[in-house]
Amino acid sequence: MSINVEDRPIESVREEVIDTLIYNYSHGHINEEAFERRLDIAMESKDPQKIIAQSADLQAPDKAPDNLKKPQSNTVQYEPSDYADSENIVNIFGGSEHKGPWRVPETINALCMFGGADIDMTQATFTAKHTTIKVFCMFGGMEINVPEGLQVSTSTICIFGGAANKVRVPPNPDGPILRVEGFVMFGGVDIKIKHTMKEKFVAFANQMKEMFNSNPKY
Repeated sequence: MSINVEDRPIESVREEVIDTLIYNYSHGHINEEAFERRLDIAMESKDPQKIIAQSADLQAPDKAPDNLKKPQSNTVQYEPSDYADSENIVNIFGGSEHKGPWRVPETINALCMFGGADIDMTQATFTAKHTTIKVFCMFGGMEINVPEGLQVSTSTICIFGGAANKVRVPPNPDGPILRVEGFVMFGGVDIKIKHTMKEKFVAFANQMKEMFNSNPKY
């Protein structure tokens, strides 16, 4: 007995449809334009009927080869702490990077003069509901990579420079919030998601497509 799509968990429906889209694109049943168009709808829609319609005319997927691992979302990791911590990042005629698993303090003070900083939060754990990065960039720059679902706001004064917030995915309402504020002159601050889930799914599908084309037995 089948269950009405409205009664199923929407994320389960979404995952099933995305798997079907990846399978059919990798086997050449739909073209790249159709795959990406349908993938956008499947990932963004909150209507289960609209989601499932994206794969209604497609063949059900077989199991993917064992040596291919489906990408997982880099969700925000949040472990609140009562201790308000802070960290200073100073780069003058030099550079630094923060990446991998690390604990994000409540406040980060970042100074970049004739240098740069690369802050990668995709595997980091946030310790405060509201995290602030206070930047001062002069003849320097900063790149901030964040996980999907993180709410990001900016408040900067820019003179012959700029701050670009490229995070355009729905935030997790219960998750932490990142605020980037400060002063930028003859430099720039770039805030983005390192690899979006759409990019990961497209790359995974292309990897499968390449494998299937080189191994016709699949």
